Amino acid sequence: MYFRTLIASLALATSVFAGTLTKLEVDRVHIPETCDIKSEKNDMLSMEYTGRLLDGGKHKGRGPFQFPLGAGRVIRGWDEGLIDMCVGEKRQLRIPSDLAYGSRGAGGLIPPNADLVFDVELLEISNKKGRSAEQKPAAAKEDL
Repeated sequence: MYFRTLIASLALATSVFAGTLTKLEVDRVHIPETCDIKSEKNDMLSMEYTGRLLDGGKHKGRGPFQFPLGAGRVIRGWDEGLIDMCVGEKRQLRIPSDLAYGSRGAGGLIPPNADLVFDVELLEISNKKGRSAEQKPAAAKEDL
């Protein structure tokens, strides 16, 4: 009985101190028909997103949210998972804790060692080289 309790305690401690994901997982949910440019490092991206804990915890949404890709202004899972993305593309990012907030967590919203899931949509790309693209508004039904 003691041995079973010890094993159960160790299993619980392991799940508390480490997430279940071992690598970044990127699922391309929607790919637009045309893609004028793809996102690359140093591009300024404008995104819509919702996020949650992998275990189904709290949800968070915000947008449009702008940041420079690859500059370390967002979690590493975003900097890596949003490369080569087209405007209008939607992805789901499943991010292990070591590419998110790690052992420090993020205030009261994200506990330490939490794996995260983000549903993202790229709205606009711009950069200093003059490359830019933005999502075109959907056609109204009467225009079709």
